[in-house]
Amino acid sequence: MSDTAPYLVEGPRVGIRHFTHDDRAEFTARARESRDLHHPWLYPPVTAGTYAAYAGRLIEDPTKAGFLVCEKDDGAIAGYVNINNIVEGGFLSGALGYGAFAHAAGRGLMSEGLRLVVEYAFTAMGLHRLEINAQPRNAASIALARRCGFRLEGFSPDFLFIDGAWRDHERWAITSEMVAGAPHSDARRSTYS
Repeated sequence: MSDTAPYLVEGPRVGIRHFTHDDRAEFTARARESRDLHHPWLYPPVTAGTYAAYAGRLIEDPTKAGFLVCEKDDGAIAGYVNINNIVEGGFLSGALGYGAFAHAAGRGLMSEGLRLVVEYAFTAMGLHRLEINAQPRNAASIALARRCGFRLEGFSPDFLFIDGAWRDHERWAITSEMVAGAPHSDARRSTYS
């Protein structure tokens, strides 16, 4: 990203950019406003302290990359997409987590934002595969994965500990071969900054 471009990648209505510590006030306010939408699926940070720890991991840990989905007309944060568990070498893979904020839900902004993150992951980051794990009853998350071209690959019982219990998840994935315009080199290595 250059000093003049606010976004890593832009679509018609949204752009994606990395998390910063300066996003704390807006992010936590949006997370508090979205509790009913997120429960029982997500628990994004809602306080300054929890945001500092959360953003710090996304900013500093090379096995994670966090992206804010921002509306281009006013820069408002519509949601977020994180790539966790980034593995290089022969795997070139990461696991996605995401959430829309209530004011942006149902407007197609996260579909556009997730597609931009997939594009960035397969080009600038050099990844080959991205995976989404969603609870079977989380219809909105599964619909987003499907809309963005992810394929259902399987079912993982007792996969993640969420809201006090081990939860079953459906496993959705996409590879660079499934995305038009993404490079398909066998020799790629992730070298993003």
